[in-house]
Amino acid sequence: MTDLLGLTMRAASEAVRTSAVSPVALVDAYLERIASVDSHIGSYILVLAAEARAAAKRAEAEIAAGRWRGPLHGLPFAVKDNYDTRGIRTCANSRLMMDVIPDRDATVVSRLAAAGAILLGKLNTWEYGTSMGAVYEDLPYPQARNPWDRTRLTGGSSTGAGASVPARTAMFALGSDTGGSVRLPAAACGLQGLKPTFGLVSRHGMLPNCWAFDTVGPLCWNVWDCAVILQAIAGKDPLDPASAGDIDDYTGTIADGVAGLTIGVILDGDCDGVHPDPAILAGLEAAAAMFEAAGARLKPVTMPASFIRYRLAASVINWAESFAIHERDFRDRAALMGQALRDKMMAGLSLPAVDYIAALRDRRVLTEMNAALMSEVDLLLCPGAFHVAPSADDAERITAFTADTAMTPFNMSGHPAITLCSGFDGDGLPTNIQLVGQWFGEAALLRAAYAYEQATPWRARFPEVT
Repeated sequence: MTDLLGLTMRAASEAVRTSAVSPVALVDAYLERIASVDSHIGSYILVLAAEARAAAKRAEAEIAAGRWRGPLHGLPFAVKDNYDTRGIRTCANSRLMMDVIPDRDATVVSRLAAAGAILLGKLNTWEYGTSMGAVYEDLPYPQARNPWDRTRLTGGSSTGAGASVPARTAMFALGSDTGGSVRLPAAACGLQGLKPTFGLVSRHGMLPNCWAFDTVGPLCWNVWDCAVILQAIAGKDPLDPASAGDIDDYTGTIADGVAGLTIGVILDGDCDGVHPDPAILAGLEAAAAMFEAAGARLKPVTMPASFIRYRLAASVINWAESFAIHERDFRDRAALMGQALRDKMMAGLSLPAVDYIAALRDRRVLTEMNAALMSEVDLLLCPGAFHVAPSADDAERITAFTADTAMTPFNMSGHPAITLCSGFDGDGLPTNIQLVGQWFGEAALLRAAYAYEQATPWRARFPEVT
C-alpha cells in the first residue's frame, strides 16, 4: 500500500493526475495525521475536515472527467491564519479577532483554490505576525512546537506553517514574510522557504503587519513545490496596488543548473560581531563548494551596510506602520492584546515622526546599495538564520535567534530570497543557507536552489513525530 504521507508533492501530483491516488484518500491521510499528532505540535488553529473532504470529492470527480487543472489539483495544503477565508474565521491568533468571519477569500487563497489545491485548515501564528524578540505564552492558541525537537521553537511568525510540513500535517503551507517570517521558520524546521520579490504576489486579503515589507510566500519540503505554488499565486492583482505582473516560467527551467552563473558569497563567518553557529557556517562553505563544482563562478562579497543598520531602519518602519494599523484597538482594547503586540504598540506610539521619515530615507539608500551589490552577481549566497532553533525556555537564545539573521536586508530592498535546509547540527537540528536573487529573478533563484537540493541528501531525512 502506498504511504501517502511519504509522497513528495511532485509524486503525489503525478499520482493524482493519473488517478493512481485519489484526492479523497490523500486528504483523509492528512486529516488522520492531524488528528494523530497535532495535539503535540500545535500547527493548526482551525481544521476544516468536512470542507476538505467535500473539496477532495469534487477534485476526484473533475479528474475522472478529464478536467485536471494542473499540478496542484487535489493536493492538501494549509494557510497561516492571517489570510482571509470566506465564511471561515480568520483570527491571526489574536483575541481582537475571535469573531471575525471574512466574506471573501484572500487573492492567494482563491488562486490556489482555482488551481485545485484543497485547504485543510488555518495555521498557527504569532499575534498578527508580531515579533519583538521575545515569545510569550499568552495568546488564544499555544505556540507551535518544532517537529525536530518539541522543546525548541519553530521560528516565526509563520509558526504553524513551519511545523506543519515536516510534521506532515500539510503537504505545503502558505506563510507571510515581513522580516523573515517565512524564511526563519523554514530555517528552524528544515524546510525550503521562499520570499518572492515584493509585489510579485498579491497581498489582498492578508491581514497587514507592515505595508512596506509584507510579502506572501510558501514553505515546502522541496524546491519544485515552491516553484509550482509560485506559478499559481504570482501575478498582478488590481486589488493590491503594490502588485506587479512580471511572471516567469518557474518550473520549465528549474533543472537547468548553475553553470555560467556568478554567485556572490558571504562566508566571513562574522556579521556585525555575530558569528553563525559552526554547523551553519560549515553548511555555507559546503554550499559554495557545491556551486563551484557545478560550474558557477564564485565572487566573495560583503554586505554594503551593517546588519544592525538594516535592522534598525526596518524596525522603525515596522513599529510605525503597525501602530497605524492597530491604533484604535490599542487605545480601546489593549487588554485583549498579547504582550508582544502591546510592546510593539508602545514602540510605535513613542516613535517621533522624524524618526520614521529618516528610516524611510535610509531604506531608499539601503535599497540602492543592495541593488549595486546585486548588479555585480547573478545570485547571492549568505547566511539566513545564524543559529539553529532555540529552546522554548531560553529567553537569551530566543532573542538572538530572531535578531541574528541576514533576512531583513532583502525585505528592505524587496529582493527575492529563499532559505534551504543545509544539513543538521550535532543535536539533530536543521541548519540553513540563504540564496538571494535579482528583482523578479525567481526563475534563476529557484534553478540554483533546485541544483543545491539535488546535490545534497537532506530531503531524505524526516523528523520522527508521534
